[in-house]
Amino acid sequence: MAGHLSNEVLDLIAERFRILSEPARLKILNVLLDGERTVSELVDATELNQANLSKHLGLLRSSGFVERRKDGLFSYYRVADPSVTDLCSIMCGQLEAKVEERMALLEAGI
Repeated sequence: MAGHLSNEVLDLIAERFRILSEPARLKILNVLLDGERTVSELVDATELNQANLSKHLGLLRSSGFVERRKDGLFSYYRVADPSVTDLCSIMCGQLEAKVEERMALLEAGI
C-alpha cells in the first residue's frame, strides 16, 4: 500500500473492509468464487434465508463486489471485483497455515 493516502481514500478502503467484515457476506462471496449462482442456489449453499440473503446481496452489489444478471425469472450473481479473489486467497491461505500450525501443536501436546 502506498504511503500518504488521503483521508478520503482511507475512508473508502475502510468502507470496503467494513462490508467484508460480515460473515454472511463472506459466505456469499465464498460461494460465488466458484462461479455464478442463482438466488435459490445461494440460499441452499449459504443456509441464509432469502430475505437476509437479498439484503446482503444488495449491499455487495451496491458496493461493486458482485454483479447481477437477469435471465427471465431468474437473477444470477457473480463476483464483479477480481480483487475479491486475490484478497480471499491471501487471507484464507494465511489463516489455513495458522490453523495447521495450531493443529500440529495440539497433536504434539504443546
